[in-house]
Amino acid sequence: MVRPWLCLSLAFVLAGVAAPSIAVPRAADAQETAAERDRRMSWFREARFGLFIHWGLYALPAGEWNGRTIPGIGEWIMYNARIPVDQYEPLARQFNPVRFNARAWARMARAAGMRYVVITSKHHDGFSLFDARNSTYDVMATPFGRDVIRELAAACRAEGLRFGVYYSIMDWHHPDYLPRRPWDTRPAEGANFDRYVEYMKDHLRQLVQDYGPLAVLWFDGEWEPTWTHERGQDLYRFVRGLQPNILVNNRVDKGRQGMQGMTRPGAYAGDFGTPEQEVPATGLPGVDWESCMTMNDTWGFRKDDHNWKSTPTLIRMLVDVVSKGGNLLLNVGPTAEGLIPEPSVERLAAIGRWMATNRESIHGCGPSGLPQPAWGRTTARPGRLYLHVFDWPADRRVTVPYPEGGVTRVVALAARRTPIRWTREGGNLVVELPAAPLDPVNTVIAIHTRRR
Repeated sequence: MVRPWLCLSLAFVLAGVAAPSIAVPRAADAQETAAERDRRMSWFREARFGLFIHWGLYALPAGEWNGRTIPGIGEWIMYNARIPVDQYEPLARQFNPVRFNARAWARMARAAGMRYVVITSKHHDGFSLFDARNSTYDVMATPFGRDVIRELAAACRAEGLRFGVYYSIMDWHHPDYLPRRPWDTRPAEGANFDRYVEYMKDHLRQLVQDYGPLAVLWFDGEWEPTWTHERGQDLYRFVRGLQPNILVNNRVDKGRQGMQGMTRPGAYAGDFGTPEQEVPATGLPGVDWESCMTMNDTWGFRKDDHNWKSTPTLIRMLVDVVSKGGNLLLNVGPTAEGLIPEPSVERLAAIGRWMATNRESIHGCGPSGLPQPAWGRTTARPGRLYLHVFDWPADRRVTVPYPEGGVTRVVALAARRTPIRWTREGGNLVVELPAAPLDPVNTVIAIHTRRR
């Protein structure tokens, strides 16, 4: 027997229309209608897969300081090793990533099946990867002397990718940022947080106006006590005022519930949730979200982090995220030379080979409305249901609840010219699989439905 809620969900697939989204109220933009929000979010919901890049001065120590291995993630070494500003700042005089190739990075992302790129324009250490008009603590003051953000923005657009930047609200370097770290020996007298906010807005104005249009402004570091809900609302309005169609994550405000990344109930600013290093167990119906994940254990490069996730794990993670209605933002941490670590390159290339055959089951797809099956996951788009078979059933039969009528063809994406047999048993659709998996990681079966 097919449950009524399944019939309702699958009706959208059969009818060839997308299930309606649920607009989340945002006090910072009370004038935006649900239809306007849907138009603004449309590219994000279609993309489903993006590249995160954490890169900065922290790639130089790469997890070590003064001959000691420092525990923790690579980009937090200034904090974890308690490095004073006057000792950390000279790293800028060593930063010379002569092997950086923006076009190669963008081509790698596109070949992996990614649709957008987000890079750290300024992380918590305060160093900027762009030619900042209001600061000399930036990439132009290094031996490298090239604007990384400008080069990568141009390369991404040339490859048909949307481009966005990460920006840290928290800043361990700026003299007006508060609170100070306990080991910061600079006098706090005279520090003015409001002045720091104006400095930050100058940065953001430059990024949006000179490097835009940007697809995303990805904030972080909002947990500090000096950052308030009111400041978050104001910053959201400021950014949207510069570029009305930009997407801003929920870390601009104070509503995020820890690493879970989702916004607690209430009128908080932000266009999408940001689960970190996790995928919501059951998804979040009606809410836009993006899981950011590392391939190993750290975001910024550490030379001793070799705990790499396998390619099958990453492919199935992508499918899992999309099946629950989210996006996957998969991270790389380039070296101080400007190279993406080879294990990351290899995994992205392998994901790209899988995506070359199966991308239609990812881009523009979302939840099917079916219960999560034991053998894998399901995704759906208008007029199509996709069965992602991770574990091949011994009897080679996959059964899914499906309403009567509407199915016109069943085919494996890896063998499109060979139709797959299917039958009906009660309220279920039974798909008879080939003798062996067509893909050892995830064989995708497409169920074509009649649009009506």
